[in-house]
Amino acid sequence: MLDEVFAPVYSPSTGIALDLLGLTESNPEAAPSSFLEIGCGSGVISVQAALSNCTTVAMDINRNAVENTRMNAERHGVTDRLTVLHSDLFDALAPEARFDRIFWSSNYVLAPPDYSYGSVHERAYMDAGYRTHRRYLEQAVNHLTGTGSALLHFCERGDAAELARIAEQCGRELRVLRRRTVLEGSDLIEHSLLEVVPAANPPARDDSRERGSGQLARV
Repeated sequence: MLDEVFAPVYSPSTGIALDLLGLTESNPEAAPSSFLEIGCGSGVISVQAALSNCTTVAMDINRNAVENTRMNAERHGVTDRLTVLHSDLFDALAPEARFDRIFWSSNYVLAPPDYSYGSVHERAYMDAGYRTHRRYLEQAVNHLTGTGSALLHFCERGDAAELARIAEQCGRELRVLRRRTVLEGSDLIEHSLLEVVPAANPPARDDSRERGSGQLARV
């Protein structure tokens, strides 16, 4: 594990994400043909997707995470079907890039809008003003195939009401696909796998930032 990379051994979130995605099971029919992971960290999820014979792209804003994922891809012999890119969300993708499944296990801790990150590692679990969440909700659906799905792993330690408000402003709906409750320390914490879809009735462009909190599926 390289310095400044999110370490799965200190948090259950990576194992929960694998479970939510169905990547802990030996079921090749459930795996998509193409998979994009945003915020790949050490590469556990992307490597597992590649081991399920998905053509996989893994991206992270942290250069050490990119290198760590490359190392793990080599270790597990999946470099022929796993591409790793340094990217701030979707910036490194070609505009025409499309995937059957896009996944982000989000940095769900809401930091103040003016928060200054002390290290790149903090970006793995904190999002100032939920600006990264807003960009993901806006942009993820633009890189899907016709039958693709954009997924978000969120946790009740995050601000579900603020996420719902941003989704409404972006003209998106959040559909709960699966939930898991796990013991973290002395607390039972609920994790959710959400699908991001265009809203049936998106808000008007000129007043979208003035609307109140949306009541979407409970996150």
